[in-house]
Amino acid sequence: MGSAGRVVLVTGVSRDLGRRFARAVAAQPGVARVVGVDAMPPRGDIGDVSFVRADIRNPIIAKVIVKEDVDTVVHMSVIATPGTAGGRNTMKELNVIGTMQLLAACQKAPGLRTLVVKSSTTVYGASSRDPAMFTEDMEPRRAARAGYAKDVAEVEGYVRGFARRRPDVRVTTVRAANVIGPHVASPLTSYLRLPVVPTVLGFDPRLQFLHERDLIGVLCHAVDAEVAGTFNVAGDGVVTLSQVVRRLQRARVALPSFALGGVGSALRSARVTDLPPELLALLTYGRGVDTTRMRTDLGFEPAYSTAAALADFGAGLTPTGGRTERVLARVAAGLPEPERSALHG
Repeated sequence: MGSAGRVVLVTGVSRDLGRRFARAVAAQPGVARVVGVDAMPPRGDIGDVSFVRADIRNPIIAKVIVKEDVDTVVHMSVIATPGTAGGRNTMKELNVIGTMQLLAACQKAPGLRTLVVKSSTTVYGASSRDPAMFTEDMEPRRAARAGYAKDVAEVEGYVRGFARRRPDVRVTTVRAANVIGPHVASPLTSYLRLPVVPTVLGFDPRLQFLHERDLIGVLCHAVDAEVAGTFNVAGDGVVTLSQVVRRLQRARVALPSFALGGVGSALRSARVTDLPPELLALLTYGRGVDTTRMRTDLGFEPAYSTAAALADFGAGLTPTGGRTERVLARVAAGLPEPERSALHG
């Protein structure tokens, strides 16, 4: 690292968290310049960040890395929302092909020293056979067959391959728990913002959250701390879904699991929210990750516990606890026949 300071390239800056991270890292001492890359320009102020419009699926990204003298890459553009990406196939292509192209570009950049990848605890999946807490060296009990969870697993595989080919580059993978906060738009936050939250009958999953500010904080920390490896990152403590619904003062309806799939497609066609398969699994079985290494090795401590992150997210929501019957009638009216009777049953 030169005395002039780091040159950081950030992917995925058209999305809110990517843009806010790019601004935050630009303000770090020891960072000389930040280059933000995305296929679309960011909506909102990016401060001192210079924006380069480039699709990471295109080999031109290699030229950007070399031309800008980039020594640090932060890859934030692995996305969980098919809707924003223009459907599942585009999402898979952005996530997997985009990562492959980016890593190929990193491979060709002799000046590169640091790669930080934002990953997700979704990589562990969620099933009835899970351990109480996943540590970083555990595999999911069932390999994901589709969706975001499969993308994350593939992305991490490519990142490990890159780390083997370029041992001179420090590679840090941040497996973030579900990120929530007032500005986060994700399948999970859309689900928790529903006036009536559908839950799976007979299950009360354990959940962990990471506040959006702590996500930005841990990525800034990872750029700075010379620590390689893979780290689970989550706010302290665990909450159950029933506690979540109560604390957010949402109304709740428990449905048999087959009906929840129907509710998912009804919500999707009403353009309310998307309940992808990995979220349905999480809302049934829950997931806990062990964050010991985050503290001991990475040296990071989130400012918000899981409960505090939830409280901050909930502060801006209008309680819907009392209007259950009215809203349920509206939801039921939009469902196909069999699910409608399940809902009233």
